[in-house]
This record gives sequence, C-alpha cells and structure tokens, in this order.
Amino acid sequence: MLKRFLLIGKVQIGLAIIGMFTLAAVFGPWFSRTVLEMTPQQVDYMNLTGSPPDAEHWLGTTSQGQDVLAWMLHGTRTSMLVGFASAIIGTVLTVVIGAWAGFSGGFVDRFLNGTILVFGNFPTFALLFIVAAAFQNANWLLVSIVIGGIEWAGGARQIRAQTMSLRGRDFTTALRTVGESRARIILVEVMPHLLGVISPMFLGLIAAGVNQQAALAFLGIGNPSEPSWGLMINWAMTQNALFRGLWWWFIPPGLALCLIGFATTMVNFGLDEITNPTLSSKRMKLMRIFLREKARSTSSHSQKELTAS
Repeated sequence: MLKRFLLIGKVQIGLAIIGMFTLAAVFGPWFSRTVLEMTPQQVDYMNLTGSPPDAEHWLGTTSQGQDVLAWMLHGTRTSMLVGFASAIIGTVLTVVIGAWAGFSGGFVDRFLNGTILVFGNFPTFALLFIVAAAFQNANWLLVSIVIGGIEWAGGARQIRAQTMSLRGRDFTTALRTVGESRARIILVEVMPHLLGVISPMFLGLIAAGVNQQAALAFLGIGNPSEPSWGLMINWAMTQNALFRGLWWWFIPPGLALCLIGFATTMVNFGLDEITNPTLSSKRMKLMRIFLREKARSTSSHSQKELTAS
C-alpha cells in the first residue's frame, strides 16, 4: 500500500514541496550563515531603501537593507517547527480524547463529548489571539502549544464517531469479554483502523499551524527576534512595501504559505485515493477509456444498422 501511495503523482508533488521546506528548515540557517555569509539582522548599508533581487542578494533586500533570502531561510525553520509541533500536539489531543470518549461510553463519553463541543464552538482565532496576547514575546514552542491546544476539537469529533462504530464490532466485544484492558484495545486493536482518519487530519493541522502562526506574527504577537513568514509579511506591510513596489519582500513568504497548503492538500488527495478506491485516478482513467470505447462501439453499431436498413 505504501508503494502504491508513493507512486501517486499528487503525493509525489506534495511530499516534494514539504520535503523542500523541511530541508530549508533544517539546513537553511546554516546555509545562510556559511554560504551566503548573511544573517537576518545583518544590514547592507548600500541598499537601505530596498533593492530588487540581484547577484548579491538573491531575493533582494528590505527597506532596512536586510537580506530577504536570509529572512526566508531562518523564518522557514520557525514556521515549520510551529507547524509540525502544533500538529503533533493537536493530533495527540484529538486521538486521546476522541478515542477515549468514543470507546468509554457512559459518563466519561458525555463529559469528554461536552468538552469537545465547548472547544469546537469557540471562535478559534479570537481565542488564539487572546491566549497568545497574554504571553508577549512567546517563543515558537509556546505558540505551538497554544495552537495545538485549540485546534484539536474538530478532529476529535471524527475520531469519537469512528471509535464508537468500532466499539460495537465483534473483535472489540470479544476482547472485552476475555478481559483485555481498555487502553490495550484502543492502542493495539482500534488505532490501526483510525489511521485513515488521523493521517489527513495531521496534514491539515500542519498547514493550519503554519498559517495560524503566520497570522499571529502578522498581528505582532510572538517573539520578534525569531524570524518567521508571518513576521516578514508584518514588517513588509508596516513599511508600506506594497505601495512602494517592494514585491520581493512579501511575495516569497506569501507564496511559501500557499505552497504549504497546496502540498498538504495534494498528499490528502493521495490518501483519499488509497482509502477510497472509487477516487483512484488510475481507476477513473480506466473508466473514462471504457466509456469512450463503449460510446464509440455504440455509435459504430448504430451506423451499421442505418446502413443495413
């Protein structure tokens, strides 16, 4: 199944983009300091008004003479760290609370389901804004905890519904009858059946985490000493980069945010093809060929009947 999954074109495109940003997050700061010999804080006093991309500054400079590529490479690490960390935190909360509620039933289910509904009906960004604003100059880890601690509720409802369905199956009933612990049944027997729901949920939380962090940074919430894509857009807008024509300042981080969303969507399409065979692109292609050949055969048969008559 993994080989079939990796052979899907959409998945290859999505993983290539995610892999590119992951490599940039890991090696970007080193590349900036060692190869480019630049840091985000370093100022080129010959380009204080902002220069377009050239041989020295591959993505141009800001209005303060700082290299945009250096900002992008360092900012990618912060944005991707927040995206992956918040996705892990959110996914763990989603799976633990949703699976425990769905499998337990009774008072535990009602209590946890009530908690899920309360968090699910909060205005997410408003709550995120209030909590994050309480921790001024918060580092990436604290921002990740805040985002992951708020974004879990929607997925928990799906996990709960799936687990409730699995709770009534024969194999779980038999395991409960022989005295297996609830934790082992959930972790060993139920969890593999939930991977088809958890995987796309995790990918969606990565994109959500990156975009939420960018939105907070754009609004000035977070640690200004940690470069990020949102902080780049914030400073570009603060310095009227759009009206001054400094497009190379805000387009790279904006494009990076779009590409992350696009990449996770492509991988999710691939997961859909694996988990739902009717959506398989190969199957649909064969179906189109079959229908085309059928239509051609029907048309040819009709013409022969007309000629014979």
